[in-house]
Amino acid sequence: MRLGVLDVGSNTVHLLVVDAHSGGHPTPTHSTKTALRLAEHLTDGKLGDAGADALVAATADARRQAVELGCEDLLAFATSAVRDASNSPAVLERVRDEAGVDLQVLSGPDEAALTFLAVRRWLGWSAGHLLVLDIGGGSLEMAVGRDEAPVHAISVPLGAGRLTRDWFTSDPPQRTELKALTEYAHEVLAPAASTLLSEGPPDRAVVTSKTFRSLARLTGAAPRSAGPRVRRRLSAAGLRQVVAFISRMSSEDLAELEGVSASRSHQLVAGAVVAHEAMTALGLEEVEVCPWALREGIILGRLDQLQPGGGMASVDGPLATGRPTLHQAR
Repeated sequence: MRLGVLDVGSNTVHLLVVDAHSGGHPTPTHSTKTALRLAEHLTDGKLGDAGADALVAATADARRQAVELGCEDLLAFATSAVRDASNSPAVLERVRDEAGVDLQVLSGPDEAALTFLAVRRWLGWSAGHLLVLDIGGGSLEMAVGRDEAPVHAISVPLGAGRLTRDWFTSDPPQRTELKALTEYAHEVLAPAASTLLSEGPPDRAVVTSKTFRSLARLTGAAPRSAGPRVRRRLSAAGLRQVVAFISRMSSEDLAELEGVSASRSHQLVAGAVVAHEAMTALGLEEVEVCPWALREGIILGRLDQLQPGGGMASVDGPLATGRPTLHQAR
């Protein structure tokens, strides 16, 4: 079947269309991104009219594309930017009424669990006791376990975009700001790391997200053009060097580096600080980069639902319940 996945994140609205079937490898056929930076439209915790208007327009266009491309279903979900907005119910109602899209809001633990599922399926059972980290625009998701559902799924407010807005006043950031952010991240991560390591160190530590991919590229990992199956790693030593290097550069200069997109260059330094502190807190000298993440987890969860007796029993979020198909929705 052909599925569309609409990912409304803190930075972008991303439509991914795949051909997939239960037990098979989802094959991407179409991908479109729209940079909205919704998190930057949050004022006093509320998503402003301009941000809501842009979201309605982007979701309506994504739905139109999904129909034209023959999608049988559109799995539309939102993460921290919409989740954190105090007026999210009103915004979601507008998206449903004006764009015809039933946009579901994932909790942080749901994000972590679905990302974990995607990484587990990519690596297989040989990964053993698996630890997964994912830095988003608004939050950092972490999960650990030996099965397809993690034992612990944790979300903390350490997203690269959020921290850039809340902690930096200059570009590049001041040394005092970097120090303060480092101390804050260390404080937030300490209890989470204790929980994640409560059953012992992982056999494999894996990271996902654009932030980790950019950092790995800056330490010499293979470029995107080499394909998804090339093994990419990020070492703690290499990351320390990158943090020292990029923290002195403006976002404009960072955007010139290979592997760094102009739309996210302004938040790379904060993301690098979080990545380093997370690896330090968890005692990780090296992590692997996985090409699959939350969107693939959403797809796999949906395919599991379609099997007789299937369902995402480990996730108490929107994918655990029935929902209309694309052509049943308005």
